[in-house]
Amino acid sequence: MKVLFIAGFGPISAEPEESRRLYEDVLGIQFKLEDGDYRHTEELKGSNTFAVWPLAQAAESCFGTAEWPAGVARPQAWLEFDVDDVEDASRELESRGYKLLVSNRTEPWGQVVSRLISPEGLLIGVTMTPWMREKT
Repeated sequence: MKVLFIAGFGPISAEPEESRRLYEDVLGIQFKLEDGDYRHTEELKGSNTFAVWPLAQAAESCFGTAEWPAGVARPQAWLEFDVDDVEDASRELESRGYKLLVSNRTEPWGQVVSRLISPEGLLIGVTMTPWMREKT
């Protein structure tokens, strides 16, 4: 078997309206609406990276410790969106009531990121990833 690309990735949501607000209203993704609350788009380019991120590493990145805090929803997946301005995106997320786990942090590998837990329990990042931008 040879995987050529990720055909799609997204959350399964118990609260579709909460999810719609984050992805559509805040992040500005344009969806087609079908079958009730089923929203989809084929207009975004695919993921540059697919990775299995150990929870201990995600915790270290968000909280500076290998243990995920008991009081924070444990994410089932991660999803990152490169944005034009991480600082502006972070302010907008916070102004809309989203609690950032980390804000405008420069990772040791050079990526700038702000992270939050989405309504579905995904670890969402808004990022600036220099080496991916150099390709464009």
